[in-house]
Amino acid sequence: MSRPRLRHCSCFTTPMSRIRLRRRLSSSTSRPTPSWSPRAAFAAATERVRDGTLSPQDAHHLFDELFQQATPVPDRPLNGFLAALTRATPSEACRDGPALALSLFNRVYREEAGMRVAPPTIFTYGVLMNCCCRMRRPELGLAFFGRLLRTGLKADKIVANTVLKCLCCAKRADDAVKVLLHTMTELGCVPDAFSYAIVLKSLCDDNRSQQALYLLRMMAKEEGVCSPDVVTYNTVIHGFFKEGKIGKACNLFHEMTKQGFVPNVVTYNSVINALCKARAMDNAELFLRQMVDNGVQPNKVTYTSMIHGYSTLGQWKEATKLFREMTGSGLIPDIVTWNSFIDSLCKHGRSKEAAENFHSMSAKGNKPDIISYTTLLHGYANEGSFPDMMSLFKSMEGDGIVANCQFFNILIDAYAKRGMMDEAMLIFTEMPGQGVNPNVVTYSTVIASLCRMGRLADAMNKFSEMIGTGVQPNTVVYHSLVQGLCTHGDLVKAKELISEMMNKGIPRPNIAFFSSIVHSLCKEGRVMDAHHIFDLVKDIGERSDIIMFNTLIDGYCLVGEMGKAVSVLDVMISAGIEPDIFTYNTLVNGYFKSGRIDDGLNLFREMSHKKIKPTTVTYNIILDGLFRAGRTVAAKKMLHELIGCGTTVSLSTYNIILKGLCRNNCTDEAIVMFQKLHTINVKFNITTLNTMINSMYTVQRREEAKDLFAAISDSGLVPNASTYGIMIRNLLKEGSVEEADSMFLSMERSGCAPCSRLLNDTIRTLLEKGEIVKAGNYMSKVDGKSISLEASTCSLLWSLFSGKGKYREQIQLLPVKYQFFGGVS
Repeated sequence: MSRPRLRHCSCFTTPMSRIRLRRRLSSSTSRPTPSWSPRAAFAAATERVRDGTLSPQDAHHLFDELFQQATPVPDRPLNGFLAALTRATPSEACRDGPALALSLFNRVYREEAGMRVAPPTIFTYGVLMNCCCRMRRPELGLAFFGRLLRTGLKADKIVANTVLKCLCCAKRADDAVKVLLHTMTELGCVPDAFSYAIVLKSLCDDNRSQQALYLLRMMAKEEGVCSPDVVTYNTVIHGFFKEGKIGKACNLFHEMTKQGFVPNVVTYNSVINALCKARAMDNAELFLRQMVDNGVQPNKVTYTSMIHGYSTLGQWKEATKLFREMTGSGLIPDIVTWNSFIDSLCKHGRSKEAAENFHSMSAKGNKPDIISYTTLLHGYANEGSFPDMMSLFKSMEGDGIVANCQFFNILIDAYAKRGMMDEAMLIFTEMPGQGVNPNVVTYSTVIASLCRMGRLADAMNKFSEMIGTGVQPNTVVYHSLVQGLCTHGDLVKAKELISEMMNKGIPRPNIAFFSSIVHSLCKEGRVMDAHHIFDLVKDIGERSDIIMFNTLIDGYCLVGEMGKAVSVLDVMISAGIEPDIFTYNTLVNGYFKSGRIDDGLNLFREMSHKKIKPTTVTYNIILDGLFRAGRTVAAKKMLHELIGCGTTVSLSTYNIILKGLCRNNCTDEAIVMFQKLHTINVKFNITTLNTMINSMYTVQRREEAKDLFAAISDSGLVPNASTYGIMIRNLLKEGSVEEADSMFLSMERSGCAPCSRLLNDTIRTLLEKGEIVKAGNYMSKVDGKSISLEASTCSLLWSLFSGKGKYREQIQLLPVKYQFFGGVS
């Protein structure tokens, strides 16, 4: 259908040409059909428009019939018909009512229609201008307004408001403000609340809510001519929230209530939704309660916002409470609310409950959609519930839901993350058969997983396949490949891919990306490989930063290569990067761990010359190193220096000192220090108490050790597995077997799982003491998974129960699965 043009309208013809045309038409027109009534014809057509059954062909046929009749068409039936088309929602019969209305208007007011149709009225022009706004052609609507003025018709308030809509639709809000404040008055039209609402909304849509607020205040000063109402306040409040200016929005809300305006459900929903998006759930809850107290009933939008807000924060219990409150109040959740609630449960590992809600949706009038399926699938995937995932996938077809690419991506990612690449690749190959082609996310998931597994050849094949199918690799794909190639040593290919990225206009990986790879390699002890990455960074023109240098230095220190660590330091300084406190701490720690105490101390002294002040961490490294090296006197001297220089002494420092003193046979001194620290109210942690309890047992101060253990709860602490282990081992050493048994039971009741080492120590000690039955009880706790018998325990069992073993006759007292030790010769 061709676009309507103003040049087709009758105003562009001369009076003489119209007279000649009327004569020609009158001589050629057939006699009027008596049965044809313009009012009835247009009334019937208007009803069909409202029903969505009138097609453009039907409309043009109606006008063909109109042109063959002599009976004139009054303006009201025609205007009503055009107005109905303007407001018509798209349907199978007619996709674009406003465009059809303009096309028919052009036909009516071309020369061929003659005098069969009454001239356009102000209502006609209003309808046409509305058509233009709905068609997103506001400039054409303004042209119609200009034509209206030229005809001598007087604009009314409705037309003026439509002009405002056209200007706002054209993003000419400033011109709309001028028309509102000046031109409308000149045209004899007094702006009403609707006029202001149009302009206020436009300003807010353009993120100019502050200007909208000025206009709102100006409106309030009009002394009753046109006062603000709840709608205008809602518009500006929502505008501020949309711009993220929560404070200004809330202030305007309070100003509104002080002015005597009662917030409605739209006001509260706007406030609550914005606060939920800002994760300010406490404030959202306050507004919700205020809303109820003021007699405004929350609706679906209110509850959906709150449920989504709590879900985003991971507060599924609160989301569940609101969901039940919503349904209990008689509100039926819509699909958006259901999906938000299911998402909340899935994010917290409660996919079973999510599934129950999923299956109850249909019974309550909401059929799950693709988002519902995708959300629940994601929940199953996070929990590794593969049978449930596949069951859900199969059930989609029965509900008439077609799996999309995102659905397949979740399936593939779930299997790939757990190293089940065969299953992931099977789903990948089945996608085209399901009518879904892999997208960049699909390929990215597969390639990243193959790279993590070291299957670089397969990853590169997928990369080539991806390009061959027309899917362009993005930054994530290139980063996965570069990282995989760097990690597995193929730096030549990594460099080629980086060049390819840059040629395609994709930014190359930054220094943080390479620092991450260097860090991972260093932690694995692959420092030489990490150094090669360091060299690659230089080759591609990137400049290493202090983090990269410190990471590589730390890597060499971890493997004891102090010479190479210092070489990297020299390169760092020559590159113009000054070492920081982390650099020195790393090197000092490396020297101490390598046993080069004096080198570490010399570097420590060098720090003051470089004007780098040692931190608590620095002193902790040195104190720990000196105590481990047995240089207790030097450690005590360093402690005095630490206190004297004003550096903070942390609890970690005290723990290092107490443990160091105990390790170097200065336990009594450690106990005295511990007591002094307790006197000055130093807050200890369980590590401190574990050290002191063990030390007290070491110097035979058993009662003090037991008293300290008994006082743990009084200090607000909870014994951990190490605490119980210390107590059990020492009780067994002193022969308090029953007391050790009781302590073990207390440990299990508190939720502390015994480690394999403790259980083996306990079994060996009991066997050595001849407590065969008790040893057997502890052996029954060995599950072969998290806890297993150590070689030394097995060796002791063989020596005690096999051949001429001391306890061979008591082999039956052991658990059945361990009685085979009696048959070993």
